[in-house]
Amino acid sequence: MKSPLLTLPGAVPAEGVDEGVAAHYGDLFREQRALADGTGFVDLSHRGVVTVTGEDRLAWLHLLLTQHVSELPPGQATEALILSANGHIEHALYLVDDGATVWAHVEPNTQDALIAYLESMKFFYKVEVADRTADTAVVHLPAGSIAEVPEGAVVRETPHGRDLFLPRAGLEAFAAQAGPPAGLLAYEALRVEQHRPRLGFETDHRTIPHELGWIGSAVHLQKGCYRGQETVARVQNLGKPPRRLVFLHLDGSEVHLPPAGTELRLADDGPDGRKIGFVTTSVRHHELGPVALALVKRNVPVDAPLVAGDTAAAQEVVVEP
Repeated sequence: MKSPLLTLPGAVPAEGVDEGVAAHYGDLFREQRALADGTGFVDLSHRGVVTVTGEDRLAWLHLLLTQHVSELPPGQATEALILSANGHIEHALYLVDDGATVWAHVEPNTQDALIAYLESMKFFYKVEVADRTADTAVVHLPAGSIAEVPEGAVVRETPHGRDLFLPRAGLEAFAAQAGPPAGLLAYEALRVEQHRPRLGFETDHRTIPHELGWIGSAVHLQKGCYRGQETVARVQNLGKPPRRLVFLHLDGSEVHLPPAGTELRLADDGPDGRKIGFVTTSVRHHELGPVALALVKRNVPVDAPLVAGDTAAAQEVVVEP
């Protein structure tokens, strides 16, 4: 879905999975500062939107998701995962129920696979699953924003701000009154600062929730059975996820950021040292400078200096080893 907001002054299109919206509007750090100050908005209209309606919607989703949603109050935001039978993360959903419909936004181009799975699990439950991506756009308002929420918008409010589900036809009208736009690069910089993982960025084909700190926020440990629950319980009881998410402060003298997938080594091991992890997302932050999220092996000492490719990196604990 190509956003009409790409016609705004200064808009530079994002690439890769985020294609279709703006990476920035000409001033990355100004856009970051605006979001940090609670002004402006972010166009997330490239994300998939899925709804579930019907009287059984919450009870049914409760059986499939890692989160406790059977009694989710209207208007209360939550997030949840769908795991494989082996406990690996397959989908991440950002949810809110408006009293009649569960609204979820998901990573771009993942909605088809998600809907196919949900349809296969309907059985006798009174639910209807729909792809609303074509007619619904997601936008993000930062925490503290006083921008007016359009009538009829569904609001998903979190500590980091509000996600709005808007009619796609009203996106340009919303942008005209919502303040200065900020691009995906600014949004991603604040996400990295907040240590929030993203499906397809901090995850690979074998990622489990414990590695990323998704326990609690997206995985409820006291709810009933769901696919992959045995792996979650086993890791929780043994306390030994194979990898852990870390936050990296990168050497600011380097011109280029280490891209996603860059190998991490212990600095003391030299250039031929063994790989102990890899960069997942690297950004330039308006206050912290170059920073990144990365996955490292569980047994890497928490105070060990690292090297990302050729860039020195100091780690900050996100997930305890």
